[in-house]
Amino acid sequence: MEKIKLAVVFGGKSSEYLISLHSAASIIKNIPNDKFDVTLVGITEEGKWLYFPGNVEEIDNNSWFENPNCCEMILSPNATLKGFVKLNKDNTFETLTIDCVFPVLHGKNGEDGTIQGLCEIAGIPFVGCDTLSSAVCMDKEFTHIVCESAGIKTAPFMSVINEKTLDIKALYVDAVSKLSLPIFIKPANAGSSHGISKIRSYEEFEAGLKLGFKHDKKVILEKTIEGFEIGCAVLGNDEIQVGEVDEIEMYHDFFDYDEKYHSTTSKIHCPARISDDLKKEAKVMAAHIYKALRCSGMTRVDMFLTPNNEIILNEVNTIPGLTSVSRYPSMVRVGLGMGYTELIEELVNLAINR
Repeated sequence: MEKIKLAVVFGGKSSEYLISLHSAASIIKNIPNDKFDVTLVGITEEGKWLYFPGNVEEIDNNSWFENPNCCEMILSPNATLKGFVKLNKDNTFETLTIDCVFPVLHGKNGEDGTIQGLCEIAGIPFVGCDTLSSAVCMDKEFTHIVCESAGIKTAPFMSVINEKTLDIKALYVDAVSKLSLPIFIKPANAGSSHGISKIRSYEEFEAGLKLGFKHDKKVILEKTIEGFEIGCAVLGNDEIQVGEVDEIEMYHDFFDYDEKYHSTTSKIHCPARISDDLKKEAKVMAAHIYKALRCSGMTRVDMFLTPNNEIILNEVNTIPGLTSVSRYPSMVRVGLGMGYTELIEELVNLAINR
């Protein structure tokens, strides 16, 4: 059988650049070479696309772009080409036809529909949600709006655009009146909990807005939901499978960027330490969210479980962490009995057959 020509794209002009490298390195190590002909495409933090012919250790330690054999790559929007144009150092070029793109890109320029749109224009299948679904899931305001309209429980929120005429004092009074303290301030389009603040006073509100607006021109103010976080892995296109429910045990305020990737004061439990009935309810809700947002390929749905056993949507991650020990592969392994290499193959097959 002819090998599938797979382009793994990693890095990116994103605050989650390093996380992308670790996910990509893990995926590359586990791609079965007898089934896939792999082309590696790295994107530097400055946004430069490079063909990378080196080894996976260079990706993991972030020295990949120093490889002397790197050269520029362009994902061609020409749908009759369906691939990349490689600009060789001797001023020649060659075209590399691709069957599928695996964008291992987290956060901005990766999960927000931008690279998905480019792949759609180029006519190349790609792993994960399509352009529209990716863009909606990345924007916390639009995620809330779509899910609320589908009857899914979400945290009460307000959205705020960074404008010169913004009256912060009036906004604070309005937010406290509608949401009550403490309030979370979140950039609407930043991943991995970047720029999030939990505020309890006007001074913290000012600082939280300033931090949030560093990451995005729009922030959401969200009511604090008492309880703890649970998550669910969803896999598939028209027919979907739902993995095991996991639980984040926290020893401090909230699951921020450092906790997601260093876990110094948190612990992940998979399966979650909740009743079977609550697990079933969480899985049903995750599937409902997946369908409401028109997701495909994969998504990790993060939810809150309150002391009253109410399940409320937190956020949706269309390209979750994908190292072999990340939450998404773990939930798929425990819940569906699907190993890491098998998951990689399934994601590519879902992309090609979408």
